Amino acid sequence: MIILGVDFGEARTGLAICDRSELLASPVGTVAETDFNACVEKVAAIAMEKKAACIVVGYPKNMNGTIGERAERCQQFADCLKEKTKLDTVLWDERSTTVSAHNYLNQTNTRGKKRKAVVDTVAATIILESYLAYRKNHPEQLSQNQ
Repeated sequence: MIILGVDFGEARTGLAICDRSELLASPVGTVAETDFNACVEKVAAIAMEKKAACIVVGYPKNMNGTIGERAERCQQFADCLKEKTKLDTVLWDERSTTVSAHNYLNQTNTRGKKRKAVVDTVAATIILESYLAYRKNHPEQLSQNQ
C-alpha cells in the first residue's frame, strides 16, 4: 500500500512516500504554505497524485505524553485531510523526529538555506519509516484496526 507521511508545520510541511511493498520511504518535498486550508488542499492533491491509500501525520506529543497546542493543530490538520481525501489518516507519535532530522543533516554537513529547505522532508521520512517499521512488526494489530 502506498502511504504518504506528513510532517505538518505552520510555514512548511514535509512530505514522504513509500513504495507499494512498504519497504522504502522516500522524500517527496516540502509544501511551503502558511494558510492552513491551502496547505490541506495542496497535501490532499499530492496524496491523490501519488495514489496514496493512507496518510500518516506526525503527532507531536509533549515528551511527557500530554497533548499540547501543536498536537491539537496536527489533529485538526489530519481530520481535514481525511475529510478532503476520504483516505485512512493515522496520527503517529513524532516526538524527537525533528531532532533526528537535524542529526542526519549534521552527518551529511547540510547547512544554511539548504538545511532549512529539507529538514521538514527528512522529518516526514523519519515519521513514515517509523510507521512502516511498526506495521511490519505488529501485523496482528493492523488486522484488528482494519
